[in-house]
Amino acid sequence: MPSIETTALTKRYGSTTAVDQLDFSVPDGTVYGFLGPNGAGKTTTMRILTGLTTPTSGSATVAGVPVTNRDSLRPHIGYLPEEPPLYEQATAYEQLEYVAGLRDLPSRETQNRIDELLDRLDLSPDDAATRIAEYSKGMRQKVAYVQAVLHDPDVAFLDEPTSGLDPRAARTIRELIGELSDEGTTVFLSTHILPVVEEVADTVGILYDGKLVAEDTPDQLTQRAETGETRTLEDAFLELTSTDPAQDDTEETYG
Repeated sequence: MPSIETTALTKRYGSTTAVDQLDFSVPDGTVYGFLGPNGAGKTTTMRILTGLTTPTSGSATVAGVPVTNRDSLRPHIGYLPEEPPLYEQATAYEQLEYVAGLRDLPSRETQNRIDELLDRLDLSPDDAATRIAEYSKGMRQKVAYVQAVLHDPDVAFLDEPTSGLDPRAARTIRELIGELSDEGTTVFLSTHILPVVEEVADTVGILYDGKLVAEDTPDQLTQRAETGETRTLEDAFLELTSTDPAQDDTEETYG
């Protein structure tokens, strides 16, 4: 059974269709790169798949659970949103121990995993004992990533996971994503940093105006079918999402 499967998944806000008849399937243990320009519907799709938003029509399952069944879905997923929820007055340790408690994770094993992940991301014990209010954006992002994967989810939804990170930390996140996949976790990755997707994704789906306009391996997307010429993923992305002159170039609102 696929880790993620959608059928005619649609979300409308009044007269605006943010997600339009999405059909895709993500196999277990793979990394799915989900790309699209601002306003394409990426965030809305991720919010539907994580149970935070109800679809207008169509259906989706994650880890075999209908996304409309939030209570059953929650234990199976981890979610790193673009603006992660962190308690400013808590330390990283307190934040992560609180999340572990909400998920009923065994304390000793969880503490070891927290220490291991924070160490991989170059957050020292002193850093972890400091209030999050004093953290840089990159330090907050590291804690948010650990929070999303602490419980070894079946499916991890990562929205801009390298945002605010220095090159060393961004490389570590890419390595951790690969390790998650190797250990059987399915990763649904949305980012505007295309080289990250090119490096770690098994399959790439490109969303434009709420519709899935392309889906293939990174290698296939970078090959021109008509000439066999190799292009970059950025070139392919720009060609597939070329601006319609009749379309408003408005700020992202729905995705």
